[in-house]
Amino acid sequence: MIKVAMLSFWHVHAGDYAKQVTEHANTEIVAVWDELPARGQQEAEKRGVPFYEDLGELLANPEIDAVVIDTPTNLHREVMVAAAKAGKHIFTEKVIAPTLKEVNEILDAVNEAGVTLTVSLPRLNSASTLAIQEIVEKELLGTLTLVRTRLSHNGGISTESNPNGWLPEHFYNAEQCGGGALIDLGCHPMYLTRLLLGLPEAVSASYGYVTGREVEDNAVATLQYANGAIGVVEAGFVNAFSPFVIEVHGTDGSVLYSEHDGRVLIRSNKLAETNGQWTAYENWPAERISAFDQWVSHIQNGTKAETNIQLAVDLTKLMEAANQSVAKKQQIRVDSLTQ
Repeated sequence: MIKVAMLSFWHVHAGDYAKQVTEHANTEIVAVWDELPARGQQEAEKRGVPFYEDLGELLANPEIDAVVIDTPTNLHREVMVAAAKAGKHIFTEKVIAPTLKEVNEILDAVNEAGVTLTVSLPRLNSASTLAIQEIVEKELLGTLTLVRTRLSHNGGISTESNPNGWLPEHFYNAEQCGGGALIDLGCHPMYLTRLLLGLPEAVSASYGYVTGREVEDNAVATLQYANGAIGVVEAGFVNAFSPFVIEVHGTDGSVLYSEHDGRVLIRSNKLAETNGQWTAYENWPAERISAFDQWVSHIQNGTKAETNIQLAVDLTKLMEAANQSVAKKQQIRVDSLTQ
């Protein structure tokens, strides 16, 4: 049994991860720490486990094997480095950290300690993503020229029941979050674009502030590739009805997926049997186990989440480049980021 401590309930998904820990046959929650003691105490009491006001004291407990980190993003480096140095395996909400420099410091600590790190990048494991990857790997689209992905919701829109929107107010705190809609929601389209097209040469971004908060609630980032391919990543907190969509286009075909109907549609010059028409792609690969379940498996087997970590590192590179692009009002080369 892997004994897990929950480190903060700041993130909106913290409760979901706590549920995964509780429901997994090989993990259990044994302690809670939170940067807000009142919140942490409440969560600990709900689960009948001790609350630690002092993080160092919790990490010094040899009976705790691992931690799930859902702190504000700006605390990730401090908390993860401390957890790694204490020999605790780490599962964390994305992003690893808001800057590449911080990520590298975290990875140095993780590698030195020999602990297992896994980042929650859930759309890597969905059946639709695996189906699209399969189509690309079969070269049914030819050379890829454009990937466009969008993830948006209405969390920032005022309603009668939620005058400030349903998203927690601290998700608009620039210092804690490292950004707004792009780093929170746009991270998923971003790592999917990276998955399909690779790491781009440069990033440019544009942010909108529909509700007037200090972070963007409407965002687009454009990824530029040496071979002429382009990635378009879109995210927002201010759209009433905006299903997740992904389009992948190439010299021989296109594939479309939208959660509004849950179908993967393909049109390809290499599929003669479709007569050049849009056709539903059948026989999808099975969905992979969750990132949390993968983390537990890595701990048990002494393996590393190498692909997950590489994609997570690249995600931070792209997010940092996008933020710099907006701040400097120019395109940012990914290789210019501080290591």
